[in-house]
Amino acid sequence: MKKYLPGRTVAHTLKPFAKLVLLGLGALAVSGAPAFAADWKPTHPINLIVPWAAGGATDQVTRIAAAEMEKALGQTIVIVNQPGASGSIGTKSALDAPRDGYTWTAGAAQDLGSYETQGMLKTRIKDWHLFLSVANIPVLSVNPRTPYKTAHDLIAAMAAHPDKISVATAGVTSSGHMAIDLLANAAKVSYRHVAYDGGNPAVVATVSGETDVTSQLAAEEADMIRGKLLRPLATISNQPLVLAGYGTIPALSQTLPGFSAPANYTGIFIPNGVPDDVIATVEKIWSTTIANSAALRKFAENRGALFAPVSGDAAQKAAFPAVQANAWMLFRTGKAKVSPDTVGIPAP
Repeated sequence: MKKYLPGRTVAHTLKPFAKLVLLGLGALAVSGAPAFAADWKPTHPINLIVPWAAGGATDQVTRIAAAEMEKALGQTIVIVNQPGASGSIGTKSALDAPRDGYTWTAGAAQDLGSYETQGMLKTRIKDWHLFLSVANIPVLSVNPRTPYKTAHDLIAAMAAHPDKISVATAGVTSSGHMAIDLLANAAKVSYRHVAYDGGNPAVVATVSGETDVTSQLAAEEADMIRGKLLRPLATISNQPLVLAGYGTIPALSQTLPGFSAPANYTGIFIPNGVPDDVIATVEKIWSTTIANSAALRKFAENRGALFAPVSGDAAQKAAFPAVQANAWMLFRTGKAKVSPDTVGIPAP
């Protein structure tokens, strides 16, 4: 199911990213994280709600992380896809569940931190324990049958035909929507937004020709790019991307000098209020099993993501710049109902 919405701005940089990752990993090294020894022994399966459709970037990386955690916990983790309302429906299910440690959620931290400004869900990232695994990069790609060969070509067409060129994303506040909004704001252009229930459906829509463009994550587009079913024009960031099996995708900053965007972290989130031993155990797993996961590292390399496991205070610091940029962009473009500074998000 899709809906049409007006477009404008949003999302994503890798510069402060490197410092934050090093800071987070350094903190783990200083603490001398011990080999995993579970203090919490779950007695029945854990429900992990993915608030997006199956097959998207969040779903993909969450399933890999969950499989790694199952080994460490000795318990099944059941993935439950519950898409809708830009991820807020599934997130609310986790927020409303008993705080016994058996219901988690997943997603992009920048979405989690922006729901309150949109009037969707009364929650902030400080209400959650963040366990971040990768930072994803949005890629501006088009259907190969379109005439656009470069980012400059597409931006020029958007300028010449306001609100006409269709862009598929996983919905308002999704990473793809934030990315195309940030581009639109920087280039002073507009587009026609087509919202889907997940990144994978949005990518498929562009491959099929239902839409002209997608701005979803490299992790969601990678196979279609390698198969020449999508033509990548640029990363929506100030950093190029070397995608295994394809080559280098140039940065949008080559077309729009000075363009940048905060790093978009994805991970698993557990609400505050669960037993302390649950969080302590998951933190141990994150600093050992997840930080050394060959499967997650391979996923990041193959899907055009940055492998960056981090948790605790370091995760909050790493995620906040994207939350801040997203919340204010949504508010300034009329998509958010509540001023971010009234819910603890100062202007960047």
